[in-house]
Amino acid sequence: MRSSISLLCLLLLSLLLLSLLRESSDSTWKPFEDCLLKHQDPKFPLIYFRNLTSHRDPPFSSVLNAYVRNLRFNSSTALKPSIIITARHESHVKAAVICGATNKIQMKIRSGGHDYEGSSYRVDNNYTNPNVQFFILDMFNLRDIEINLTAKTARVQTGATLGELYYKIATTSQTLGFPAGTCPSVGVGGHIGGGGFGNMIRKYGLSSDNVVDAGIIVANGTLLNRTSMGEDLFWAIRGGGAASFGVVLSYTVKLVPVPEIVTTFKVVKTLEENVTNLAFKWQDVAPNITEDLFLKLNLDVENTEREGKTIRASFEGLFLGTCHRLVKILSDRFPELGLKESNCNEMSWAQSLVGIDKPIEALLSRSFSASYFKGKSDYVEKPISKVGFDGIWNKMIKLKDVKLYFYPYGGKMFTIPASETPFPHRDKILWKIQYGINWKKPDEEKASLDKSMEIYDYMAQFVSEDRRSFFPYRDHTLGININYTYEEGRKYGLKYFGDNFYRLVEIKSKVDAANFFKNEQSIPVKNRHGDFDELISLVTEKKGKRGRKLIV
Repeated sequence: MRSSISLLCLLLLSLLLLSLLRESSDSTWKPFEDCLLKHQDPKFPLIYFRNLTSHRDPPFSSVLNAYVRNLRFNSSTALKPSIIITARHESHVKAAVICGATNKIQMKIRSGGHDYEGSSYRVDNNYTNPNVQFFILDMFNLRDIEINLTAKTARVQTGATLGELYYKIATTSQTLGFPAGTCPSVGVGGHIGGGGFGNMIRKYGLSSDNVVDAGIIVANGTLLNRTSMGEDLFWAIRGGGAASFGVVLSYTVKLVPVPEIVTTFKVVKTLEENVTNLAFKWQDVAPNITEDLFLKLNLDVENTEREGKTIRASFEGLFLGTCHRLVKILSDRFPELGLKESNCNEMSWAQSLVGIDKPIEALLSRSFSASYFKGKSDYVEKPISKVGFDGIWNKMIKLKDVKLYFYPYGGKMFTIPASETPFPHRDKILWKIQYGINWKKPDEEKASLDKSMEIYDYMAQFVSEDRRSFFPYRDHTLGININYTYEEGRKYGLKYFGDNFYRLVEIKSKVDAANFFKNEQSIPVKNRHGDFDELISLVTEKKGKRGRKLIV
């Protein structure tokens, strides 16, 4: 009898808690929904999808998962948003910002969903409050692109993909292009806002180096352009993580000249085919050769019948010119590679982004094979010795699953000052390393993440002492801002932005003092008790002794 009473009490308590949760959910989101309806433009009805305790819209899961690229964050334990707003008009973005800020509800901004840590559509489970509620502002429907051939510019909304931008350029001009990434399904907003790296970086710099204007909605719902936002904010949203400052609706970018014929190429070697000597020579050639050539080095472990586990090195990239000219250049500068015309494919610039076997219409595809994935990054300032490479090969063979990608700098990147944009990794950098590991099943995650950290820790001896990182390769192991403090933000901020971090904090504190635009690795606001100003003085004094000026 006593047992039955206990069970009944437990059931009643559960029902009471469920009721309270439902009431809490309704009390949180009803004012928000009312606010959205109040601020929408009647000519452009706002569409959103709910995942509330009291009401769930059937399409919610399909809308959420459509742009989840990393399967790590598509599990049943991942924290889900309560509402997804699929913006189709400027007024929808304004309403989302005003209502989110007014009701003090966290907003995530998603354009393409390729961010490595899923920061645009999830809250990290390491947060102290596992019941945090948030909504997504999904930009994927805002994809208009306008080409101005006279000015040689393109105005592109941030929900467009790189592929859509490339296709529009290619079908308008055969001799213009844009320096950005090689994955067509990446969203323009996150890519340019974080810097934007691609295979024309040595010729034209980053995507963000080629931005001439932007439209951004700030925390009070106002739409600003370059003139009205001022040069400080315009500086910040070109590589400083634009989502920390507002919602960028569009970027206006400079188009760059490309030849009618470009060349892609690939030469694959194994450890038994002199890879150590080739990699040693590559690090001198790749950053210093003609800026028309982007020669990257991809490394992984291959199983062969004869040698067993071995290192496979792929020397590949893009040359802005003909195959004949490329072969001549590499015969002079890198004859050991043995590049032949049979290793090359000549095509248009747009065709090079999808490969020789696909039509350029493939650039319009938004499909992407999601996978379980972890990425990290580093920067190399000094050449690695042959003995050092041998150690790397041994470590990779031991770990089996890790991949290393070496992306050369030099060329244009050597000529742009580190303070020109928030992206600081310029003059001293020979190349960037990306570490990647994929796995197939959820229960393989821990072992895979351990391998990722092991190769990263091992590489410390070869890379920059301060372990710089590339912001678009988001990496939460560098730290996350659980409490949104300056101290927590500084941990990862200096890795991504170097001394430019301090200027970013100053700008953030002016344009978004209430810190509405925040995520796990956003730019923090200044401390109110003066610690920030003291740190600025210390850093200014330290850098001044080196003869360098800190701009804030």
